[in-house]
Amino acid sequence: MRPMPIRYVRDMEAAGRFYTALGLAVEFTSRAPRTGPSMWVELRGGPGGMALHHVAEPGAGVELAFVAEEPLEDVVERLVAAGYRPATAIVDEAFGRSFTVRDPEGLLIQVNEHDRELHG
Repeated sequence: MRPMPIRYVRDMEAAGRFYTALGLAVEFTSRAPRTGPSMWVELRGGPGGMALHHVAEPGAGVELAFVAEEPLEDVVERLVAAGYRPATAIVDEAFGRSFTVRDPEGLLIQVNEHDRELHG
């Protein structure tokens, strides 16, 4: 069993561009209704994944954190190239390093790099 966080978004296209720039890949997109955007997109990154669900108004929020499988500098470089500026610089943590970035709807996303000697 794997967890699947669900991010409720108003703008599916903008959210999709952001999360693919972050490093996730689109795995599944529901058929679009007669009008409007697709209602559901599943994204995959390594062994974990998440889903985007379109809503007119966001439902209950969610906190998202990702564990990078590449150096954080590479993730930051890809995000900046796609037009997204990190909210914080890369900082040292008790478990490794991290930085934060906001998605197109303002949710603060934490991206972690685990140091196995510190984190286990």
